Amino acid sequence: MAGQSNNDVDVDVLVIGAGVVGIYALYRALDAGFSVQTLEAGDGVGGVWYWNRYPSARFDSESYTYGYIFSKELFEEWRWKEEFATQPEIESYLNFVVDRFDLRKHIRTGEKVVSAVYDETDNVWVVTTAKGSVVRARWVISATGGLSVPHYPEIDGLDVFGGQAYHTGAWPHTPVEFAGKRVAIIGNGPSGAQLLPAIVDTVAAVDLYQRTPTWTTPLNNAPITDERQKWLCDNFEDVAHTLSTAPSGFLHQPSGKFSTDHTPEERQAFYEKMWNSPGFGKLTSNYYDMTTNREVNLEFCEFLAGKIRSIVKDPVTAERLIPKDHLFGAKRPPFVTNYFESFNKPNASLIALRETPIVRVDETGIETTEGHRDYDIIVYATGFDFGTGALTRMGVQGREGLDLGVDWTDGPSDFGGFSAHLLPNFLFPGGPHGAGGGNYPRYSQDQVDWIMDTLIYARDHGYDVFEPTEAQQDAWMTMIETLAPQSMYSAEHSHYFGANVEGKVRKFLLNPGGRGKLHEMLAEVSSTENYGGAFSSSRERVTVR
Repeated sequence: MAGQSNNDVDVDVLVIGAGVVGIYALYRALDAGFSVQTLEAGDGVGGVWYWNRYPSARFDSESYTYGYIFSKELFEEWRWKEEFATQPEIESYLNFVVDRFDLRKHIRTGEKVVSAVYDETDNVWVVTTAKGSVVRARWVISATGGLSVPHYPEIDGLDVFGGQAYHTGAWPHTPVEFAGKRVAIIGNGPSGAQLLPAIVDTVAAVDLYQRTPTWTTPLNNAPITDERQKWLCDNFEDVAHTLSTAPSGFLHQPSGKFSTDHTPEERQAFYEKMWNSPGFGKLTSNYYDMTTNREVNLEFCEFLAGKIRSIVKDPVTAERLIPKDHLFGAKRPPFVTNYFESFNKPNASLIALRETPIVRVDETGIETTEGHRDYDIIVYATGFDFGTGALTRMGVQGREGLDLGVDWTDGPSDFGGFSAHLLPNFLFPGGPHGAGGGNYPRYSQDQVDWIMDTLIYARDHGYDVFEPTEAQQDAWMTMIETLAPQSMYSAEHSHYFGANVEGKVRKFLLNPGGRGKLHEMLAEVSSTENYGGAFSSSRERVTVR
């Protein structure tokens, strides 16, 4: 076999997951000359964009900023239809990439990993799937992502409902017929907020069950014109450079202003501009002090509340849709189209769970403290067990008895958001602390690139073990814990703290230092001899023992 393969391994590198990050990791590892295999739980590639296929599922990052930028030819060959593409186009794109670079023959679909155990004697990972397949690999790149384990609400009776029930994160491949049906949507995050407008004109009735209102704002989508496409292709190098270096990973231009640079009247005009800006631009192009100055954030929230009151005709519903307990950005804001307008339809209702909690789901519908409603379809748009969900369910066991399913119960400890002490040669880009709150693929691309540089360095210098030292991990975790309180996200409300999962320890699961701190700390490690002691040879370890 190519690279570092020898008789005790099946492949040099085993990639787990064929989503946007896993596909890139597979491409990079093959390009570097390693033998590689990918195991994917689904029956097709795409990761989150294979499973999340509910009506109107789409990007809320601009399509060309979310897609790959490692190849100018690929960038020019694929023409996105919209600024924010829908799930079918995204899935088609990822399949196009797989075939464009001849990756499919290295991917085994329908293979869910249930165990990954490190054999220290042979310095090999033994990975087992639900079908009984076993792969022995020197290196494992677990690209399972933070949005791969759907979370169902803690409600009695979920399994007794006699109608159709679906989770937006595990949507069936056969179309769901909504026409003329009575539908309940539980959850008002990005998926619930996308689904409601998509079905409201088709169903007989739809009730959206809301626990906590969110600062939902318009996506402001548009077709990609010929002129826009030409500009993107003509400026590919600049686009790729910006996406690879900007703290947010977007092309959005910073406002260049603090709130104090404007008069109150000018701020209102600026807020109107933000309301009409695309997607995450409302965060990345807002005032520099929007997320640090409580007063200016409150002012922006009042502007948004005024927008909601002006759109939603029923004043009681409007007030229920306005957050009262958190500022803009404290929860990951949904960016959607016609969400608030949907509540003006005569067949759409809002159920405020703070006022009338769900008692149980039964055979015919949902019972709240206010009464019972019958449904044909219940949709759980309740998000994911973010950050740690997949890794703690995969049977990962490292050195000295480390078991992620046990040892991460009180929160994950890692280095760089993609590696951990006592997990030699096991890398997990996009894992806990593996995103900085910006454009996810761009941040994960940084991690995969560093991982591949690390594997190449090991091969070229005679090492076959990479494991961050305890001191390196402690330094990274100290940074996380020191900066987390300064984050704009709310420990009480945000899934970035695990707040959507009952009983989950509230630990910040992003990197509050962002892309800059990631680059700084990785450069510090890679600039030292032997990466500060993170590299070793398994032969030396055997000799020492």
